[in-house]
Amino acid sequence: MQIRAARRADVPVILELIHELAIYEKEPDAVKNTPEALEQHLFGDHPAVFAHVLEDNGTVQGFALWFLNYSTWEGVHGIWLEDLYVRPEGRGRGYGKALLRSLAQLAVDRGYARVEWCVLNWNEPSIQFYKSLGAEPMDDWTTYRLTGGALDEFGAAEPGQTRTV
Repeated sequence: MQIRAARRADVPVILELIHELAIYEKEPDAVKNTPEALEQHLFGDHPAVFAHVLEDNGTVQGFALWFLNYSTWEGVHGIWLEDLYVRPEGRGRGYGKALLRSLAQLAVDRGYARVEWCVLNWNEPSIQFYKSLGAEPMDDWTTYRLTGGALDEFGAAEPGQTRTV
């Protein structure tokens, strides 16, 4: 087993794993990402998204896709884990734990304050796995999201408004 930073050549398999994750999360038609977009975000001039892959016997079995967040209270960065996925045939072999440990080690080495992620409320196997690692749910917080029409409407310039961003 080897965990390494993703390379450009990994883009097709990472996108394949993203599709598998969407199926697992009961959203098989939700992925709009493309190989070109993923490559640009991971390996463009100013990447703001990063990925690690886990290989076993030369085959990618899982990935972790993440980016930096920032704690205003701590005054340091943290890691936001956007996706962690291990192929079904690789589950139970310690791959997910190894991927998460690699991010925790990266956070410790760089002096980051935390590694955070979300989990679907129905995903009890993952919830139990995360708890077994010492992760705790943030029960006092609820994730909110603006998307689609609501984002377009709220983000539209009001009459006479000049955008400053």
